[in-house]
Amino acid sequence: MQIEDSTKIQAKSVFGIDTFGTLYYATDNNTFNKKTKDTTITYANFQLGEITTANSFNPLKINLFYKDFNTVVILDNRLAEVFKVDFNTLQDYKNVSFVSTGFDNTLWIFNQDLQQLELYDYKTNKIKQKTVPIQSEVLDLKSDYNNCYMLTEKYLYVYNYFGSLIAKHTNTGYKSMAFSKAHLVLRKENNLFLLSKNSNEIKPIEHPNLLISQFLVTNETLYIYHDEILRQYQLKLQ
Repeated sequence: MQIEDSTKIQAKSVFGIDTFGTLYYATDNNTFNKKTKDTTITYANFQLGEITTANSFNPLKINLFYKDFNTVVILDNRLAEVFKVDFNTLQDYKNVSFVSTGFDNTLWIFNQDLQQLELYDYKTNKIKQKTVPIQSEVLDLKSDYNNCYMLTEKYLYVYNYFGSLIAKHTNTGYKSMAFSKAHLVLRKENNLFLLSKNSNEIKPIEHPNLLISQFLVTNETLYIYHDEILRQYQLKLQ
């Protein structure tokens, strides 16, 4: 797999890059950045500490998850705060360990105390769907409007937007994943694997022998971030 482009960037965490090259990342001072070719705009909430995850799948409703404070902040495309969910203050308290984007005003959240995945409407403060309790530790959570992928120590679960389980794959050592539209990329040590939508086969991805601090996928493009360099590749199977 040949490198197509590379960008030097000082980031603590890289969260996303869209088809227009807009980059979403956090710096060491826990500031969230949206960088286009021409401008960079920022959002910071120092009271909430470190950004655990950020999901820019819907650029009009970007969600930032601050796990230490059990809080989610929703931002618009100008990074203005439009909604805040403090799970500590809800009447039905939730101890949340993972957050990802759902459709409309929903978030997929993993309720640590109940050990179940929930589709939560933050505008109405209602659970629209929930799964049966999960029996193994959750490692990662990724989603779009239609599907939610939950990686646990034992299995990779795939749910539709109704919360119904539509696929289940044995986890053979995967620790994290990245997702974009038609492709789910899984990481096992320094190797990457691809699960395409509507496919049940997980295939190895051919890539240079690089150290991987983080990885992202946007459509057919794979991004690998390490040592302040974000490298861009065309997805290619072995």
